[in-house]
Amino acid sequence: MAINIEMPKLSDTMTEGTLIKWHKKVGDNIEIGDVLAEVETDKATMEMEAFDEGTLTEILIQEGEKAAIGATLAVLDGDDAGSAPTPEAASAPTAAETPAASAAPAPAAAATAAAPAPATTGDGSRIKASPLARKVAGELGVDLASLSGTGPAGRIVRADVVAGGGSPAKPTAKSTQASAAAGLAAAAKSRTAPAPAAAAPASAASISTAILPTAKEGDQRIELSSMRKVIASRLLTSKQTIPHFYLHVEADAGPLMALRKQINAQAEQTHGNKYSVNDFVLKAVINATVAVPAVNASFAGDHIVSFKHVGLSVAIAVEDGLVTPVIQQAETKSVMQISKEVKDLAARAKDKKLKPSEFDGGTITVSNLGAWGIESFDAIVNPPQALIVSVGAAIEKPVVKNGQIVPGLRINLGVSCDHRVVDGAVAASFLAEVKKLIEQPALMLV
Repeated sequence: MAINIEMPKLSDTMTEGTLIKWHKKVGDNIEIGDVLAEVETDKATMEMEAFDEGTLTEILIQEGEKAAIGATLAVLDGDDAGSAPTPEAASAPTAAETPAASAAPAPAAAATAAAPAPATTGDGSRIKASPLARKVAGELGVDLASLSGTGPAGRIVRADVVAGGGSPAKPTAKSTQASAAAGLAAAAKSRTAPAPAAAAPASAASISTAILPTAKEGDQRIELSSMRKVIASRLLTSKQTIPHFYLHVEADAGPLMALRKQINAQAEQTHGNKYSVNDFVLKAVINATVAVPAVNASFAGDHIVSFKHVGLSVAIAVEDGLVTPVIQQAETKSVMQISKEVKDLAARAKDKKLKPSEFDGGTITVSNLGAWGIESFDAIVNPPQALIVSVGAAIEKPVVKNGQIVPGLRINLGVSCDHRVVDGAVAASFLAEVKKLIEQPALMLV
């Protein structure tokens, strides 16, 4: 049976992707979980895994080409008997792929554990489900037509079958009508509900042609990647629609450096983890956010959303821009956990192996340019968040202590805030809390 491999939605703002590299070729045997290709999205280049097994029979989108979400990238000859839409038909939505058809009642199929029959909708078209999901559904007697898929492009996966129950589905006319109505409502909601994190795209037409450069002989034209386009769009939207204000404070970095030296010396003899200055800065920001929760919020039109947990977005420079993976529920994690997680995220970001879910849930961002020798800077708010912390390098300079000029080690900390959410006094309190923790780092360890 032919199975279409479609362009998945790998981020909340993605509309199309660029096929960077195929890891498989025509004729290769594919197993579930195999890395098929690398796809460049609006946030990063990510690996696309197989959710079906079989033989790769055709590649329709070549390396370097773009494809919209849901477009057929390749064709897999699966092991199940049955039929599937041709690649040409799959490139455009069919009646079975529309919300109304997806919500249509489907007759219960008699499946066996040994060879589950392919589930179909009422009009006979195949329901998207992984082979493992079909097998488990046959073993448990679950009707695939009664389930909603959580996999790429709505594909039903094993977890959906297990969550759907372990008894044969016997839909009545009333239940199938209710299911259809629920499906239509959910589909309508997904089409109309605005995503808070989505930024309005900025097109070339929105920029005055008077300020656009003209390439001359010898100049090089560099096409924008999907990531760079979205970075440009989101930053422009942020500066145009968010009323920014900025605060800075200078902290004594001496105590932090001394504590870091002691901990690293001990760590070499135990677990071996080496701590960076940024690890402690991140922990200070997390603790300060808990102490001043008003900054852990987002503007939502006619109200403000105050977040329960701290999702710490960490700015990481990659080859083609900047990514901000998230440390989830950061307030529950120790300095060691944060240090190890950041190392892992940074390494996988550079190797283009971050998962889409690792970009979700950010509530506050830290951008550190200290490694490049930058003393201070003003970052741009990362929408829909309300505050971003900018961290400079620890610089040796003369300071006044007890009326005497003495050598000092100082670090500049800044915040850029959305004034619709964060007032000046709140931002000042937050920044003072970060400074206190930098200057008294032992407080972060208790």
